[in-house]
Amino acid sequence: MQIREIQPIHFLYFKTEAKLSKLSDFVGKVPKALQLEAAKLGLLVTGPNYWSYFNFYGNPNEFFTLEISLPVDALPVNYTGEFLLKTTTLFKCLSTHHEGNWLDMPTTYNKLMTYISHHQLTPNGENRELYINCDFENPAANFTEIQIGLQ
Repeated sequence: MQIREIQPIHFLYFKTEAKLSKLSDFVGKVPKALQLEAAKLGLLVTGPNYWSYFNFYGNPNEFFTLEISLPVDALPVNYTGEFLLKTTTLFKCLSTHHEGNWLDMPTTYNKLMTYISHHQLTPNGENRELYINCDFENPAANFTEIQIGLQ
């Protein structure tokens, strides 16, 4: 677990309002569409898929903003496709890795939140999950970096 400052990143991304129970609707479909769009535009993909959760505080019945993003080397000029483009600002966060089944991620989040509480840090309302390795046949092989944004 470490406090990090993530430098700005260019993203091709999808944005929606979602509930925790509906996240599976986006798995596979949206990341694949982002990759196809990046390839069509001749963009170099520079990292894993990012899932960013804005103002999500653990209640599975509440809506929050979800962004599924693909980091790219540059933003195209005059883009008129189905996705959005942005360059993030510096992102200060508490970061750790989660290895294994995504159903066990609440345990990792609880450890992060305990650290935040004990060190009197203030979350900024944005959490990121970077899907470094996704193995749908063997969930034990999943490798995810979790970042909780800090003020």
